[in-house]
Amino acid sequence: MAPVKNGRVIFNEIPSGYPDPNKTVIYDESEIIDPDTVPLNGGFIVKTLVISIDPYMRGRMRDPSVKSYSPPFPLGEPIANHAVGVVIRSENPSVKPGDHIYALLPFQTYTILKDLTGLRILENKEGLPWSAYVGIAGMPGQTAYYAWKEYAAAKKGETVFVTAGAGPVGSAVIQIAKSEGLKVIASAGSEEKVAFLRSIGVDVAFNYKTTKTAEVLAKEGPIEIYWDNVGGESLEAALEYANKNARFLECGMISVYNTEPYPIKNLMNVVSKEIKLYGFLVFSLHEKYEEEFYREWPKRVASGEIKYTEDAKQGLKETGQAIYEVQKGLNKGKSVIVVSSE
Repeated sequence: MAPVKNGRVIFNEIPSGYPDPNKTVIYDESEIIDPDTVPLNGGFIVKTLVISIDPYMRGRMRDPSVKSYSPPFPLGEPIANHAVGVVIRSENPSVKPGDHIYALLPFQTYTILKDLTGLRILENKEGLPWSAYVGIAGMPGQTAYYAWKEYAAAKKGETVFVTAGAGPVGSAVIQIAKSEGLKVIASAGSEEKVAFLRSIGVDVAFNYKTTKTAEVLAKEGPIEIYWDNVGGESLEAALEYANKNARFLECGMISVYNTEPYPIKNLMNVVSKEIKLYGFLVFSLHEKYEEEFYREWPKRVASGEIKYTEDAKQGLKETGQAIYEVQKGLNKGKSVIVVSSE
């Protein structure tokens, strides 16, 4: 293979508010690489096939002085996220050409890796599209699967309220809950997304932009489980209409990722209702549930039992727009960037 441009997406500017599709990250083709001859130094070279766009990435677009659970993206360097790639060449005996790996990879076409630390070789016996492994069968699916098992303590007949229900995490939670016999209330931000919620079995689906969450929960609650992807007013309403000993699974709070925090006014309900409030990060539960997840979950997806939708954009040049759309809730399904073909 002759030398080729190694397209990359560079973190260019720390955003204030929503990321600017044309400034926060920029596409760069200045790096040239020959995948057939570049020195591997005992490692292996991977061609990225598909890479994920997730809400939490906004938190990495910050000044390095601000501490958080995930490291900031370095300015002037490629951003990174969960991806599936195929091994092109290898000098590592644990990896062979043609292997597909799931890993945190930089947003670039070719990457040289040293070893399998933090990586997983995907067998994909079920024949799922590789994009599924950065969505429903990747980190978002793991988030739903792990935390539900760890914290939900669900009982048949209980009621769960799921925010951002049409997203990859929320929709997985909904389908787990329905399979266990729960009543599901779920919110989303458009009528199209509400229709998807109904298609996956949600009992009470509503558009939070046109219907007040508190009014829905007052009528359809109380709730025993709250899966929170949003925070803000939705969290406040859930606290108000929670049953005694309710379990709150705090997965994310996208309503405050790009704006000022919303002041929750009824936190005393945590005390008076003896609510169990669980904040969690998916990687903290990997060791306990990862092997079980890959043994059980992809089969359920492949069988059609677990449904999902994707919003795929073609090429790394679309990354800035995809990031913006996810933060604004404009994506229609799991947001992924298709980087290259096999």
